[in-house]
Amino acid sequence: MALTERAARQVREIKRKESLDGELYLRVAVEGGGCSGLSYKLGFDIKTDEDKVVESQGMDIIIDPKHLMYLEGIVIDYPDGLDARGFTFDNPNASESCGCGSSFAV
Repeated sequence: MALTERAARQVREIKRKESLDGELYLRVAVEGGGCSGLSYKLGFDIKTDEDKVVESQGMDIIIDPKHLMYLEGIVIDYPDGLDARGFTFDNPNASESCGCGSSFAV
């Protein structure tokens, strides 16, 4: 799993603007739903003993081990052009994804 430089910059900016606690980590997860079956979920959370920690762009990312099979090799970006739509996910495990890019199937 990797964040692009733009995505990492945006995560840091959100954390700063929201004055979030230093004990909170970026959590990347999947949940059932969306037009293709599974949806990506990003948020800030406290690390548990079960979490897998991945480092990217100098930032620790936490992942529930049950979600690793869906997220292995994923690249998270944050396009900042005029047609930007927020965080995007390039998932090599997805057999199909919806038009908006927020859900996928394996």
